[in-house]
Amino acid sequence: MADQRRKDTAEKPSIHPRNKHTGRYDLKRLKQENPELKPFVAKNKYDNLTIDFFNPKAVKALNKAILLSDYDLEFWDIPEGFLCPPIPGRADYIHHIADILAKSNGGNPVKGEKITCLDIGVGANCVYPIIGNSSYGWSFIGSDIDKTAIEAAEKIVKMNSGLNGKVKFRHQPKPEHIFSGILNTNEKVDFTICNPPFHATKAEAEAGTLRKLSNLKKKRVKKAELNFSGQGGELWTDGGEKRFILNMINESAQFSKNSAWYSTLVSKQSNLGVFYDRLEKIGVVEHVTTPMAQGNKMSRIIAWTFLSTLEMETWAKDRWISK
Repeated sequence: MADQRRKDTAEKPSIHPRNKHTGRYDLKRLKQENPELKPFVAKNKYDNLTIDFFNPKAVKALNKAILLSDYDLEFWDIPEGFLCPPIPGRADYIHHIADILAKSNGGNPVKGEKITCLDIGVGANCVYPIIGNSSYGWSFIGSDIDKTAIEAAEKIVKMNSGLNGKVKFRHQPKPEHIFSGILNTNEKVDFTICNPPFHATKAEAEAGTLRKLSNLKKKRVKKAELNFSGQGGELWTDGGEKRFILNMINESAQFSKNSAWYSTLVSKQSNLGVFYDRLEKIGVVEHVTTPMAQGNKMSRIIAWTFLSTLEMETWAKDRWISK
C-alpha cells in the first residue's frame, strides 16, 4: 500500500519513565495505606522488607495498598479466584499507549474525560481504567464475557467518587466476538486496549503458573494456589493468544473508522510475524510494536490504525485538541 507505515521497536525494554513503580516497593509506606498488608511484610536475608509473592493473599493486599496509595482510590477488592494483576506492568501499557496517542497529536499529550478507551476484558480488578483515569483523565468502556467480573468492577467504580461517571461496562454475550456486540456502528472510541488470554487450555495455563512460581521460588513448584491467577476466560481460550488476537485483528477491520488506534498485549514473540502478516493483509495504515519488561517477564504491545495521515489529523482536531 502506498500509505503503509510500519514501526517495530527493537527489543530493548525498560520501565516507562512516567511509571510510578520504579525500584523496590516502599512497603513501610504501603502497609500504612493498607493495614491488611502488615501481616505479610517481613525482612528477607538481605535485611530488606519484602512479601511472599508466592502467597496470593499477600499479593492481593499489596495490590490494594498500591491502588489506594498511588491512584487515590477509596475502595478496591476482587472476588476470590479472579485475576490479581501486577500493577507496574499494567501502568506501563497505559503510558506507552499515551505516547502513541501523543505522536498522533503532534507530540501533544492526549488527556481528559472526553478521551474514551475501550478496555477489552476489563476483568473484576478494573485496573486499566483506574490507572488511565488517574494518570490522564480518560474515560473508559470496559467489556467482559463474565458478568461476575463486570459486577465486581462496577462496585469498584461505584465506591470511588473519582471514577463515578468515568467508566461504563458492557457485557459481551458472545465470547467469539471482540467488538461486535460492544461497539455501536457509528460509535467512536479513541483507542482500544486488551490483555488477552494467553493460553489455549486450562492445563497450559496451570503449567505456565507453575513455571512462574518456580522462577519466583528458585526451585521447582509442583502445585500452586490459583486463586490469584484468574478465571478461565482471563487465562485461556480455544486457540490461545494467537487465535484470539487474529480474531481481534480481523474484527477491527469491520470497525476500521470507529477507533483511532487498536492495541493488544502480546506474550509470545513467536506470534508476531503472523500478526504482522494479517495486519498488512487487512490494510492497516500503520502498526507499531512496543516492547515491555517487568523483571524477567518480557511482553510487547502491538498497536494499529486504519486512519491515513489526513484522517488522523482530522480525528485529533475533532476529538483531542482543546477548543
